[in-house]
Amino acid sequence: MTPAINLLKKNKVDFQVLKFKHDPNSLNYAQEAASKLQLDENKVFKTLVIEVDGQLFIGVTPATQQVDLKLFAKSASGKKAHMADKNSAQAATGYLLGGISPFAHKKRIPVLVHKSAEGYDEIYVSGGRRGLEISICPQVLMTITNAKYAVF
Repeated sequence: MTPAINLLKKNKVDFQVLKFKHDPNSLNYAQEAASKLQLDENKVFKTLVIEVDGQLFIGVTPATQQVDLKLFAKSASGKKAHMADKNSAQAATGYLLGGISPFAHKKRIPVLVHKSAEGYDEIYVSGGRRGLEISICPQVLMTITNAKYAVF
């Protein structure tokens, strides 16, 4: 299992693991998960690594949404944000792109979750590997990751 799943098991929280065969030609990982698992795209959240004023943050946002980097920077109490480069994202999280989970990173990274997650009883996030999703209550995600809700 992945570090994300091990952390959730260790904390004895309710979650479900969903698997699908990842297409190596697909670069839109969250939408691929929604399609292959027949899930509501609004409930499938992608995990992004975003750099704000030199500090890495995790942004958890619906698969259907583009992140407004200005709003993200403001939500992180910063001035300027951009997507972290692939190597920085992978080194800090310990996961490959397309399999970055909001849980159990190599380094402690602040997590911001899009406010729309509040409206759902469960959402789907990466389980730490391409082709692996976790169904979890957003409030559990917030507690385990010490995240904050934000609009971005």
